[in-house]
Amino acid sequence: MEDLLRVENLKTYFFTREGIAKAVDGISFSLLPGEVFGLVGESGSGKSMTLRSILRLIPPSARIVGGHIFYQGEDVLSWPRNKLTEFRGSDISMVFQEPMTALNPVLRVGDQIIETLQEHEHLRKEELYNRARELLGLVGMPSPERRLREYPHEFSGGMRQRAMVAIALACKPNLLLADEPTTAIDVTLQDQILRLIMDLQAELKMSVIWVTHDLGVIAMICKRVGVMYAGKLLELAEVSEILSEPRHPYTLGLLESIPRYDKLGEALVSIPGSPPDVRRPPSGCPFHPRCRFSVEDCKQAPVRLSQVSPNHLSACIRVREIWKQWV
Repeated sequence: MEDLLRVENLKTYFFTREGIAKAVDGISFSLLPGEVFGLVGESGSGKSMTLRSILRLIPPSARIVGGHIFYQGEDVLSWPRNKLTEFRGSDISMVFQEPMTALNPVLRVGDQIIETLQEHEHLRKEELYNRARELLGLVGMPSPERRLREYPHEFSGGMRQRAMVAIALACKPNLLLADEPTTAIDVTLQDQILRLIMDLQAELKMSVIWVTHDLGVIAMICKRVGVMYAGKLLELAEVSEILSEPRHPYTLGLLESIPRYDKLGEALVSIPGSPPDVRRPPSGCPFHPRCRFSVEDCKQAPVRLSQVSPNHLSACIRVREIWKQWV
């Protein structure tokens, strides 16, 4: 089966007065049709900027300075603006982390859904309205007829997120980019939105890239996952293998910080220190200042994913000598 999406050596940098911030620094991964792929890591690791780079929706101070983004074999980075506009919404859509800032506060929610449909679908006015109402019903919005006429500030957090999902799915995209869509809402609604998107994924046969800092969410919904840190991919494998046999100390640290039912009463192990400033990253492996297994060579080694078992890649140069200490 051919890849739906293939990202090769992607580099997205911010150019600031304080220096160049390498938000995404040479990452590569692929996505099959219908696959749910996760990107996990702490805040500032480059996950969200990776999604925005795929859509070419990056801030003015940022530039994609290297790499390729192939969608169905075509390089998105070479497309003219008109083809890119057609691509967004019809082939690929995004659910943003903060629905209150992503939704237009001065437009009714129904008008925002209809606006998306008008951009890509040739429907009459009545058909547009009916389709918008159907979409709100599809995402479980109570009283969809009434909600079409309301503004975002009249919605709860969960309802705003459902509206964002409806807009993202308006044109039945092949690929949905989900940027921590359950982070800003309470736990009950998190579960509802998570299940909603995955039910729709199964129904519409979409591919999904799910960005989160929560490995528990990744375990529930994803087949494969990439672990990001300081703009780089440090590990890439099937979720089941990452959870049972992590092959990078950073991944191990993330797993050790998660509460587990089989270790009730035991203290959680936190990762010491803080993520580096991507304007002034450490030499070699960016995780080495926080890594308990670090040696002098880690300060100079290039970050390069290498195969440690079938379908399992790690960027740790010491993985073969140390991984058995923690499994």
